[in-house]
Amino acid sequence: MARAKLSKTTKIRNLFAKGNDVTWKTLRNTYDLKSPAAMVGKLRNEGMMIYENRSSKGVSYRVGTPSKAIIAAGINAVFGKQVAYSA
Repeated sequence: MARAKLSKTTKIRNLFAKGNDVTWKTLRNTYDLKSPAAMVGKLRNEGMMIYENRSSKGVSYRVGTPSKAIIAAGINAVFGKQVAYSA
């Protein structure tokens, strides 16, 4: 029985799951993506917290945990400004 072929999205998701930095060149050349930024945007829309690092060597991406400020901004965007509870 043949193994099912993985989609490019699944391959990139698995690559990020390993926890290593992934360069733009790797995504472009190894995984044959026409637009690595579009794939990163797609994964971000699916809920992955992907950070972009720009340096003199080029662009690299990594998965990280969101900061409290980002979580608070998301909650405020969805639910509006929260009020404090009084006990």
